[in-house]
Amino acid sequence: MGYNPPPDTYRHQGLRKQLVQQIRLKGIANQQVLAAIEKLPRHYFFDSSFLESAYEDKPFPIGAGQTISQPYTVAFQSQLLNIQKNEKVLEIGTGSGYQACILAELGARVFTIERQKTLFDRTSKFLPVIGYPTIKTFFGDGYKGLQAFSPFDKMIVTAAAPYVPDALLEQLKPGGILVIPVGADDVQIMTTITKRSDGTFEKKEYGAFRFVPMLEDKAKEK
Repeated sequence: MGYNPPPDTYRHQGLRKQLVQQIRLKGIANQQVLAAIEKLPRHYFFDSSFLESAYEDKPFPIGAGQTISQPYTVAFQSQLLNIQKNEKVLEIGTGSGYQACILAELGARVFTIERQKTLFDRTSKFLPVIGYPTIKTFFGDGYKGLQAFSPFDKMIVTAAAPYVPDALLEQLKPGGILVIPVGADDVQIMTTITKRSDGTFEKKEYGAFRFVPMLEDKAKEK
C-alpha cells in the first residue's frame, strides 16, 4: 500500500452505499456509524491489486499476520462504543487504520497502539495523507495501554484477547466503556465492560466473532 490513495470514484461510492445497506440489514442501526462507513473509502486501505475486495463484507489480510476487519464487525464494535463528540478513545491494534478513521469520523479523539513495527510505520505515515492527521499512533504493547494519556472515555480492542488486561481497566474513566472480543480459542465473545462510578465493573456479552490473536510485547523490527 502506497501513500497516495487512489481516486474515490462514483463506482466506489455506490459500492459503499451497497455495503452500508448490507450491514444495516444485519442489524446495525446507529446512523452515525452507518454514515461514517458510507463516507470513508475502504479501498484506500487496500493494495491496488485487491480493490475489488474492498467493499465486500469480509475481513482481508494486510500483512504481518493481521487483517482489516470485516465492515460489519467494525460497525458492531463502533455501535457498542456509542461514541460522543470529543471523547478520548484508545484503540488496541491499529492495523490498517480503518477502524481508527471510523472512530475519528464519529468525533472521537483517537489514540491507537500497534505492536507490529511494519504496520505501525506504514499506517502512521498513511493516515495524515488520507486526511486524519489528528489520530495519534503509538508503537507498543496493547496489553499495557497508554498510561501517560489515561484516563480514556472509551476503549476498543480489535484482536482476540485471552483475558481482559488489568491495565486497560485501570485506564478507563468511571462511566467509560471497553469493547473487547474475549477468548483464547478460534471464536471470541464480543464483550463490553462498563466502569461504574464506585470502580466496579459491569460486563455484557454480545455473541461470537473471530479475530486474530492479541499478542503481548512489541514485535521486533525485521
